[in-house]
Order: sequence, then C-alpha cells, then structure tokens
Amino acid sequence: MVHTVVAVNAHPDDEAILTGGTLAKLAAAGHRVVLVTATDGDAGPAAAQFGTGGELGARRLAELRASAEALGAAEVIHLGYSDSGLDADPAVAPPGRRRFVDVPVEEAAEALAVVLRRERADLVLGYDPAGGYGHPDHVRVHEVVRGAQQLAGVPRLLEATAPREPITTALRLAARLHALPTGFDPAEWAHGFTPRARITHRIDVTPVIAAKRAAMAAHLSQASGDDGSGGRNLAAVLKLPLAAYRRALGREYFVDPAATPGTVQGQIFGAPA
Repeated sequence: MVHTVVAVNAHPDDEAILTGGTLAKLAAAGHRVVLVTATDGDAGPAAAQFGTGGELGARRLAELRASAEALGAAEVIHLGYSDSGLDADPAVAPPGRRRFVDVPVEEAAEALAVVLRRERADLVLGYDPAGGYGHPDHVRVHEVVRGAQQLAGVPRLLEATAPREPITTALRLAARLHALPTGFDPAEWAHGFTPRARITHRIDVTPVIAAKRAAMAAHLSQASGDDGSGGRNLAAVLKLPLAAYRRALGREYFVDPAATPGTVQGQIFGAPA
C-alpha cells in the first residue's frame, strides 16, 4: 500500500540532517514524500557571503529542491515564513515579512493543516518538544505540527530526534579537551533531544546513505562559513570518509507520542522504511 508522508522542517537543510535517510527509504519503497519548510532560512549563516534581502532565502529554497531530488521527494512546499534566527531577536525581522515565531501557533497550524488535508497525509513528521537543540523555529515546528495533525486528522505523527545521552557525553569530552567554541556551554544541551529510553523508532538508513549525503551536499550555502572558508559543521561532516559518515549518520531516530516507550521499532508502515 502506498502512503503519503509529509515531513515538516524549520529550515532548508533540516530535512537532510535528521530525516534524510528515512525519507529516501520511504521514497524508494514507492511512498509519496512531501517536504514542507516553514521558513526559507533567510536569517541563517552565510548571509554575508550570499546576500540579504531575499537572496539567501531564494538560494536556500533552490538547494532544498535539489535535496528533495536526491531523496526522491515528490514535492517541496514553503509555508512562506521568514527565519526567526537562533536568538529570535525582533531586530532581525525582515521588512514586510513575518518570522515563524511571530505567527500564532493556531494560524500556522491551520496553514499546515491545509497542506496535510490536500495531500491526504498518512504520516506527518515533526520535531521533539525540545526542538532538538532548542532553535526557536524548531520548537515552533513541534507545536505547529502537533496542532496541524489534530486539525487535519492525520492518523500518525513521528517526531524526529536523537538520543540525548551520547550527545551530552561527547560534548563533555570535547569540553575537557578544550575543543568547543568559546562561550559554548555543554550544560545547555542537558535537556536537548530525547532520552534514549523514550525513543520509539530507530531506522537503519545505511542502505541509502549515499542519498542522504547527496541531500546534505545540496545545501552548499550551509557548507561554508560566511567568509566561504568551509568552516561550518555541515562542511566538516561532509568531509568525513564514507565509512565514518555511515557510522555517524547511519541511524535516524523518532518518537511516536502515541506509543508506549520501551520497544524500539526499526520500520514504518509494517515494512522496512
């Protein structure tokens, strides 16, 4: 049976990092995959290199379409909102546009519900309550997707996440080795992502790891620093040898809010995802 999956993300490139392998597997299995991005990422890094006033947002949406092609997604939809920025500072709101965090949750949920109804979505993907690492737009995606699922009557919701414990352990180790950026506090991640015991789905995406890597590589503006130095985290990940990349990113994780934690599923729709 063919299902329709609508994956909702905050910015272009989020779809590839947390869920790209799962989406590629679903598409390869014949399911319809639709990518929805709340914002165009116009307040993200690289604005100095690629321009402001819409130039960066347009570029990032084009990169998202290239990522969608690599993943096998059928459609890309932008809800039309502006990137809120990591600090959600009102001063960065672009003229004539509304940042995602400034839009009432109910309004954005109804806009997304229109998409879900039109697509007759069987499954919608959102984010965990922490929004992963806490970006305001990611937290808002969590809120909006939950609201839209109820409005549209989508039968299933999975929230993309990662196990908290190995992330915090790695950050503490990096701090001891003085390998973290100045001012970065690992304690801020103590409540990020999801405790391992609450994860309900762990998907092996190694069979489609090349598609995931191609989707990440499509986001060229995010694979370099503002000065074009290539110093961003995405660039560093893409430089990993394929074997190391597979080990680091070969699993993707989700929480089903309607499920009882305890048994971790490795598939979706009753067949390998």
